Amino acid sequence: MTQPSEVDLVIVGAGMVGLTLAALLADSGLKIRVLESREIEPQQALAWELSQRATGYDPRVSALTVASQQVLSVAGVWEQIQQMRLMPYRAMDVWDGEGTGQIRFDCTELHEPCLGHIVENRVTQAALTQQIAEQKNVEFSTGVEIVEMTEADADSQRLLTLNNGEQCRARCVVAADGALSSTRRLAGIGMWEWDYGHHAIVTTVTTEECNRSTCWQRFTDDGPLAFLPLPEGLSSIVWSTSPDHAKALMALDETEFCQALEQAFESRLGKVLHADQRFVFPLRQRHARQYVKAGFAAIGDAAHTIHPLAGQGVNLGLMDAAALAETVLDGLEAGVQWNTAFHLRRFQRSRQSENLQMAATMEGFKQLFNSTEPLARLLRNSGMNLLNRFSPVKNHLVQQAMGLSGNLPRLARRPIKD
Repeated sequence: MTQPSEVDLVIVGAGMVGLTLAALLADSGLKIRVLESREIEPQQALAWELSQRATGYDPRVSALTVASQQVLSVAGVWEQIQQMRLMPYRAMDVWDGEGTGQIRFDCTELHEPCLGHIVENRVTQAALTQQIAEQKNVEFSTGVEIVEMTEADADSQRLLTLNNGEQCRARCVVAADGALSSTRRLAGIGMWEWDYGHHAIVTTVTTEECNRSTCWQRFTDDGPLAFLPLPEGLSSIVWSTSPDHAKALMALDETEFCQALEQAFESRLGKVLHADQRFVFPLRQRHARQYVKAGFAAIGDAAHTIHPLAGQGVNLGLMDAAALAETVLDGLEAGVQWNTAFHLRRFQRSRQSENLQMAATMEGFKQLFNSTEPLARLLRNSGMNLLNRFSPVKNHLVQQAMGLSGNLPRLARRPIKD
């Protein structure tokens, strides 16, 4: 019988979060293996992304914060992303569609060049894939997945059986395979989860007026509608609404949908002239009951998912990757057994409370803006207008949202200028 191969770290899932972790640990000396169930060609990642440009923009985009930019810089891919395609946004306009409350965030008030960047997911994915494919200590295996995983042994190692019959012994397995993570289930980690009662429609639209490098968000009783700026004056939309309304919107033809979208957005950018193909997906909040066990950790959507109304999902995942990389690197530097449950709990302590706090905040916003009670409407409109006039508090909040302050992993902190 063939002996199992041996590696230090197995990362399951070649998405943005899993590949960021691999890139951050590329110089650690660890033997790393990335497993991806999809059949992909890592060396062709950039060529594939370029070929997709003829079809337009990826409907899936992320509003990457300054902290996420720093993590991707350390991972060695931000320069590549800049050379591909991104859109800095300099302002954010948020308003209550059922009242008078509004608030505007502007980078000039913070003396920053921008508040963040809108980046197509496939651009970030392509840059990371190409980066990992060039690393000598990282093995990229595609078209494979784990079908069995043993409990950790005395050395906190786990034996994995893949769907091709191969066995692999790993000092640590990281689940980065998404919200429905089969790896997390194999580790016996349960989830808290509930339905938001929202479906999200995403697409790219052309409007009569330019997007002004601004993120726009209108809150309605039925859910938030966001317009995110793209190059060429286009916008990526995320329309969160009830399942019945989403179904009705998806059934409209393009002209009817553009008219409905323009009305819902109060024509802030004039007429909506064109919409690409629409995609819809249900929104659920999930949170793993624990992030780690001996020889195991879960990061990104495999550990938590939240409502997209603040665009923080991918950013939280990248902070997970940075925090786990730091935990591993600190263990290696200290010469301790870094894959034990005791050591990996450092990662869990640093991220679980942060992620739970963000989830609770998003739920609070959703409940607040869903309320049709007159008192709730009065309070939220008065609160938004008051906050908009009180710059110190407003700027403090946006600095935290940008990743310029707060409890951040070291790898996510912007270097202090001399």
